[in-house]
Amino acid sequence: MRRIPLYAAASAVLVLSTLTGAQPALAGGADLAWEPCGEQQGECTSVEVPLDWQDPDGAKIEIAIGRLPATEPENRIGVLFAAPGGPGASGIDMYVNSPDALSVGELRKRFDIVSWDQRGVVRSSEVRCSAELLEQKPSSFPESEQEYQALLDYNAKLGEDCEQNSPAFGLVDTVSAVRDLDAIRAALGEEQLNFYGASYGTQVGQQYAELFPDRVRSMVLDSNMDHSMRSGGDYIATTTEDQEGAFNAFADWCERTQNCALHGSDVRALWADLHGKAEAGTLIDPVNGEPLSAEFLRRELKAAMYAPEERWFPLAERFRALAGGGPAAAAQAAPVELAQNSYQAIWCDDWRWDVGNFAELQSYRDRAEQLAPQTKLSPFWSDVATCLGWPGEVSNPQHEPEIAGTPPILLVTARYDVATPNAWNRTVADQIENSVLLHYDGVGHGQYYHSPCVTDYVDDYVTTLRTPAPDTHCEAVWPTEPAG
Repeated sequence: MRRIPLYAAASAVLVLSTLTGAQPALAGGADLAWEPCGEQQGECTSVEVPLDWQDPDGAKIEIAIGRLPATEPENRIGVLFAAPGGPGASGIDMYVNSPDALSVGELRKRFDIVSWDQRGVVRSSEVRCSAELLEQKPSSFPESEQEYQALLDYNAKLGEDCEQNSPAFGLVDTVSAVRDLDAIRAALGEEQLNFYGASYGTQVGQQYAELFPDRVRSMVLDSNMDHSMRSGGDYIATTTEDQEGAFNAFADWCERTQNCALHGSDVRALWADLHGKAEAGTLIDPVNGEPLSAEFLRRELKAAMYAPEERWFPLAERFRALAGGGPAAAAQAAPVELAQNSYQAIWCDDWRWDVGNFAELQSYRDRAEQLAPQTKLSPFWSDVATCLGWPGEVSNPQHEPEIAGTPPILLVTARYDVATPNAWNRTVADQIENSVLLHYDGVGHGQYYHSPCVTDYVDDYVTTLRTPAPDTHCEAVWPTEPAG
């Protein structure tokens, strides 16, 4: 369950260089190749970063980024990095492709909005796992020791499946995302960043300020996560490869590999012929004599791309049999359809939950029901339950941040926030040496979007660097008419 509201998908933020028409240069000297994207006159590109920041010279991945120019260029101040939230939301979809993101106040007018898809999300090596297995998810509320053990076994099995299907499994923690963000800042030529983050995006902001305090110009942390709360999570995974590129690699491999069953053939032409017949309903599976659909043929191709060392030879034999060029090969096992599982992967790489047994977990539920006799238990219980038994080590376990040396940081909290409770925000305010906490006296999550008063204070701070006076309150805003 994502914390960030659908219209605002949380936070994190970058600061982009002035849009003068010149392409900002990467540290390596190469220019970023911006291309139009979305329906809001946005531009998108990508920045290459290490897959593992502990091995900066090792494998690389691409982090997709996007930007929107200030709508009042004559009044433009600079760049505002708006981070994706969730975790697992696409910053590009939320802030670059959405007409409403950050448009309620001055920020959209006076700043170029830059956001990105965090590693493990959508365009940036999305975490994907077996859709069938995801559909088998048991209840997050075990009622017995047997159900508790079944939950742990399921989480372990799902995590292993995600790991097999996601090359960056275990490397999508928030610290890695923060280092990606700083790499984006550097690639854009910005010495400092302006940052807006809500919900999970506040954790990105907090950890950025902890690691790079001198690189912050302004930072708004709206509806704060408290990552100092002890207890855990496991770790995560990321994406599959582009199928078209993988198929071309397969075809090239067959050309140079003499014991490939299709060596000496035009693999691309053969594939086109098979696919055309499948679309026409005339491709017959030699294993069972039944017509093979184009969809199933494509699924077989995709399945083989997951493990070339195991599946490329059988795939070539399978294609040769389908084309009538050899004895019938056994049909590939029905390929596994994948679905995204970014939230769990990122969350369980950031939180270690040391639950010893079912009785301990049940005690958490009993206490919650005592504290809330009417509503009983928050659905965010699943943030603990889904990480129990998850494989791997927690890359970024909870700790109290040490943030010092930043300019003033503006925190925003609601009186009642079901996703990031008021108590969390107060704790974070105590932890950040140079912070001001702005109170919204209503109910909500992501207060910038709920209160014109909050909007005005945030806009004034980011544009002028003036913070509200300590203990400033914005009155609650209540609905007066049905929405829409």
